[in-house]
Amino acid sequence: MGAEAGRTATSYLEAQRGALEAMDPAVRRGEADAVHRMRVATRRARSALKSFRPELARVVTDPLAAELKWLAAELGAERDREVLAERLAARLAELDQPLPAAVRRRVNALGAGGVLAAHAAVLRTLDGARYAALLDAMDALTSAPPYRPAARLPAGPAAEATVRRDMARLRARMAAALASAPGPAQDTALHEARKAAKRARYSGEAVGRVLGGAAKAHTARMKRLQQVLGEHQDSVMCRTALEGAAADARAAGEGPAPYGAMVRAERARAALAREALPGAWAHAARAAQAGGYS
Repeated sequence: MGAEAGRTATSYLEAQRGALEAMDPAVRRGEADAVHRMRVATRRARSALKSFRPELARVVTDPLAAELKWLAAELGAERDREVLAERLAARLAELDQPLPAAVRRRVNALGAGGVLAAHAAVLRTLDGARYAALLDAMDALTSAPPYRPAARLPAGPAAEATVRRDMARLRARMAAALASAPGPAQDTALHEARKAAKRARYSGEAVGRVLGGAAKAHTARMKRLQQVLGEHQDSVMCRTALEGAAADARAAGEGPAPYGAMVRAERARAALAREALPGAWAHAARAAQAGGYS
């Protein structure tokens, strides 16, 4: 059919559909990192549907992207609990003071205490008709792709254009984030930049078979940038949870000092991430420009 650029998109989507199926048993068994890997496959597929809009008809891809967003959110409840639990355990371990049992109980309830309930919810999702319908929709898209005319363009130039579009989006979001003063508005802007970095990473990954080593190097740079932004976002989430616990402790007549110490530790970690970000972004942006992706 000559749909070279389109085939780049559908090959990547086929791989993510396969990853969902492969991870399903591991998630059900509660294996370490299984939910995270399944959620990543879901996000990769959704990101690809956006990155390859010139090649794939949105009348088909937009409803599927909405269902992938739903699945990522269902998986995310358990994954976010896992991440929060690990982070809270680390903050507790850093405290150099005896802790009242009430503090440990309250902090455990924030993280590890909710993991089992979140896993049960994930199992219900995987057993549900909506998830089965999502998989069927992915199969339908890849077996009879809704190609647009641009899908018939040569794969190489189309792949480069895909990476450039996502880099332009990332540049705009990074500029907005770095121009913001520290505070809630910047936290939100950095979270938006993180999502854009993920999209730029996944599009580089998706075109790797076409662009080869250059795309792989680009993907690695985007991953490093995403990790800096992710550290900041994880710190914000942990700090928010701890601030809520401190408020609950005060309302219950308990001392809030341990929560305050952990909040300060998370603020410091977020500040370190913000300090590292301009250098990480400058390196990634220069390399992207040198590679012709801007």
